[in-house]
Amino acid sequence: MKTLQSEGAPASLGPWFHNLHLPDGTQTAPDHPLGDFPAFKWRQLAPALPADLSGWTALDVGCNAGFYSFELARRGADVTAVDADEHYLRQARWARDRLGLEVELRRLSVYDLARVDETYDLVLFLGVLYHLRYPLLALDLLAEKTRRLLALQTLTMPGAEPAAIPEDVRFEERERLSRPGWPRAAFVERSLAGDPTNWWIADEACVEAMARSSGLEVVGRPGHELWVCRPGAGAMHAAELDAATGRGLKLRRGGEAEPT
Repeated sequence: MKTLQSEGAPASLGPWFHNLHLPDGTQTAPDHPLGDFPAFKWRQLAPALPADLSGWTALDVGCNAGFYSFELARRGADVTAVDADEHYLRQARWARDRLGLEVELRRLSVYDLARVDETYDLVLFLGVLYHLRYPLLALDLLAEKTRRLLALQTLTMPGAEPAAIPEDVRFEERERLSRPGWPRAAFVERSLAGDPTNWWIADEACVEAMARSSGLEVVGRPGHELWVCRPGAGAMHAAELDAATGRGLKLRRGGEAEPT
């Protein structure tokens, strides 16, 4: 097997987290600890998405080196891929040129999308949620960006089968919140698996509850820690979201904020 380094690629491109299979037989991370990643995840997700995405716009949030973006482009989608890390975007640009695919690459965080006007038929949000200090803010933003489908993947912790959640829990019944099956997330104060950006590890019940609370309807579970959602109730918390992102304010003279 040819490695990236044997082909004389710039040393500044490494290390790679996505193992891309390039046209000349090169693989960018052939010794990945997870195996052929993320190809095996794509094999789970791919059947849950339309095989022909011609006429669809797609947004890949936290695109890394672009594996999923390139797969969507192969299906005919008009793809915008964003990542906050310039290192990964350099990798994606380099690979895009060798694959000959049209993908727009932009340096943005998920929170920056609050100030982006576009909406997208398909949004990929894979392997990002647990790295965020403000996960519900991100889900709220992406729910309003999604016209047809959103694919979500996140690291989860073990948990019981989701319990039936009542419309209301009375103050004196708070012990119900600790019963098996209640949606819960563990906060990681320091680091998990050596990564200090792993902040919130939710169980599956919590992931689905957070998606619903953001106005998304879960319509598929194509694989482990994978969900396919479609927009449902619309902007459920629009005023709070505008306040949290600052897009509902303008500054008076002297720096005081007032509603727009």
